[in-house]
Amino acid sequence: MRPIIEFCASNMGHGTDKLMHKLEGNPDYDVIEYGCLNNCGECYLTPFAMVEGDIVAADTVTELEEKIDAKIKELEAWFNMDLD
Repeated sequence: MRPIIEFCASNMGHGTDKLMHKLEGNPDYDVIEYGCLNNCGECYLTPFAMVEGDIVAADTVTELEEKIDAKIKELEAWFNMDLD
């Protein structure tokens, strides 16, 4: 499984740009930046990203990274269950 992680350029003021660049360095992820992800309420309030189409939000960028990692592990578990 190669998860797609999407970031909103308008959300970079929360510091998500540094996290996005860090995740881009991982060859197991597809990281995409969009000008807008149409989640203005989320974008304005907190750091967030979308992982496989699901919003992942947090109070800090550090917490966002942890939540993204947890979401990917959850998705991998489901993906691996389907293969068994």
